[in-house]
Amino acid sequence: MNTQRLTSVSLSLLTLAVLPLAAACGNEKDGGGSRTVGTGTGSGTSEVTGVHWSIDDLTVDGKKSAAPAGAFLQIDKDGEVSGNYGCNSFGATATVDGDAIDLGTARSTDMACQGDRMTFESSLSKALTGGTLTAKADADGSSAQQLTLTTRTGETIHLSEEKAAALYGTKWKITALGATDTATDSDSATPLPSGADAYLVFDQKRGTVSGKAVCNNVSAEATVSDGAITFGSPATTRRMCDASLMKAEKTFLKLFDGRTAYKIDHRSLSLTSANGTTASAIVAD
Repeated sequence: MNTQRLTSVSLSLLTLAVLPLAAACGNEKDGGGSRTVGTGTGSGTSEVTGVHWSIDDLTVDGKKSAAPAGAFLQIDKDGEVSGNYGCNSFGATATVDGDAIDLGTARSTDMACQGDRMTFESSLSKALTGGTLTAKADADGSSAQQLTLTTRTGETIHLSEEKAAALYGTKWKITALGATDTATDSDSATPLPSGADAYLVFDQKRGTVSGKAVCNNVSAEATVSDGAITFGSPATTRRMCDASLMKAEKTFLKLFDGRTAYKIDHRSLSLTSANGTTASAIVAD
């Protein structure tokens, strides 16, 4: 199992949410629909600020490499940066001057991944933090915005806007379960045991939720309002599994105890029930 070590960064940095790029509308080319990023408050700002940019590819010395799944970049209006190189998470503080962006010195985790990911990560980190970048947002009429970052030496990074996941219709894969200690307001979340399969899918039309509760199938009524989900009593199959899976399932089913608060952070979902049970989930690919 990979272990993570933080390099000059606190854990809170890894959970930075939406990081918009302080930008404004620059010179718009006729017919091309492209805009340079600025520092004002024009229409270009909304096209870059507050956007979760999924990194598509990186071109170095004329060779284009596709980015690993999960690579992204976000910059907020105050210049705070977070992202993922394809393996490790990173953070920085950006300086924006017109269409010029400088991320400065990045702070990242130090997790080892497969060779291809680490090779891409090394090239991407150098491109992003090796000096001033020139940014250009493309408004081509498509539903997803495009952004190109170009280094002083000609490397290019292509990025695409990635919309936040919807609660309904998304398969939410449970990654960790835990409980909140009311005395310390801390969460003792732990990953699911090996072999576990837990996920939830919410159906808005039917007002229900269904999925897998680690070992058994589960379904229940689910009413969503005011940032919370009110679950009905769960119905499950009766399959017996390994003791560790049954223990995790018992914890999982505690979520179905009345009102449970939820929060979506782009492609992540957190659940906290009234009894203190917590769950973390991501969009299942």
